[in-house]
Amino acid sequence: MKGSGSTLQATKAAQTRARLIDATVRCLVKHGYAKTTTPRVAEEAGLSRGAMMHHFENSAALIKATIIELHEKRLRAFRRAAERPDDHDVETLVETYWAQVQKPAFIAFHELAMAARTDKELGAILFPLQEEFRDRFNAQAEALFPEWRGSEEAFDMAMNLSQTILEGMGIAVQTGAMDKAKVPRMLAHLQNQIRALMPSLKPRSVS
Repeated sequence: MKGSGSTLQATKAAQTRARLIDATVRCLVKHGYAKTTTPRVAEEAGLSRGAMMHHFENSAALIKATIIELHEKRLRAFRRAAERPDDHDVETLVETYWAQVQKPAFIAFHELAMAARTDKELGAILFPLQEEFRDRFNAQAEALFPEWRGSEEAFDMAMNLSQTILEGMGIAVQTGAMDKAKVPRMLAHLQNQIRALMPSLKPRSVS
């Protein structure tokens, strides 16, 4: 019985932590990093600040856990997309990535990334986690796409091109710098750029 009680307690604690991280993401999206305070997160999660501090001793610990979870979400989404049958099709992968950068998780991470540029404490948390994420993402990509083996330089270019263009477009659409009506043609152009990097594929016409 003691073991089952400990397991139940651990499960409840994990659920509360997840609830607080989700609330942090919502606050980042709705209010921005500067206004994402621990009292506001606790209120968003429907918990007292004391209950929150039981799981995260300070805002730095909460933000670190949130960044780690945002990275995990991204890795899981990438893995699910790549592991589905027929999803190594360039068009499907680009569309899947584009869908990801329109979700709240991407907006929340962008808020943190921009704030970290001038906030040294946040930067000290985020930048090492970014390096770790990049290494894991690249290792996962290499494992999920064995058809690119032998073309490592082209694969690296395809991955960087996709990330830079799609995330940049996501930010541009969110901020009104880009008309969303232009997105389909931009996605088609990116797909052709990736196909051009694969020896076995040829670009398609962009209508």
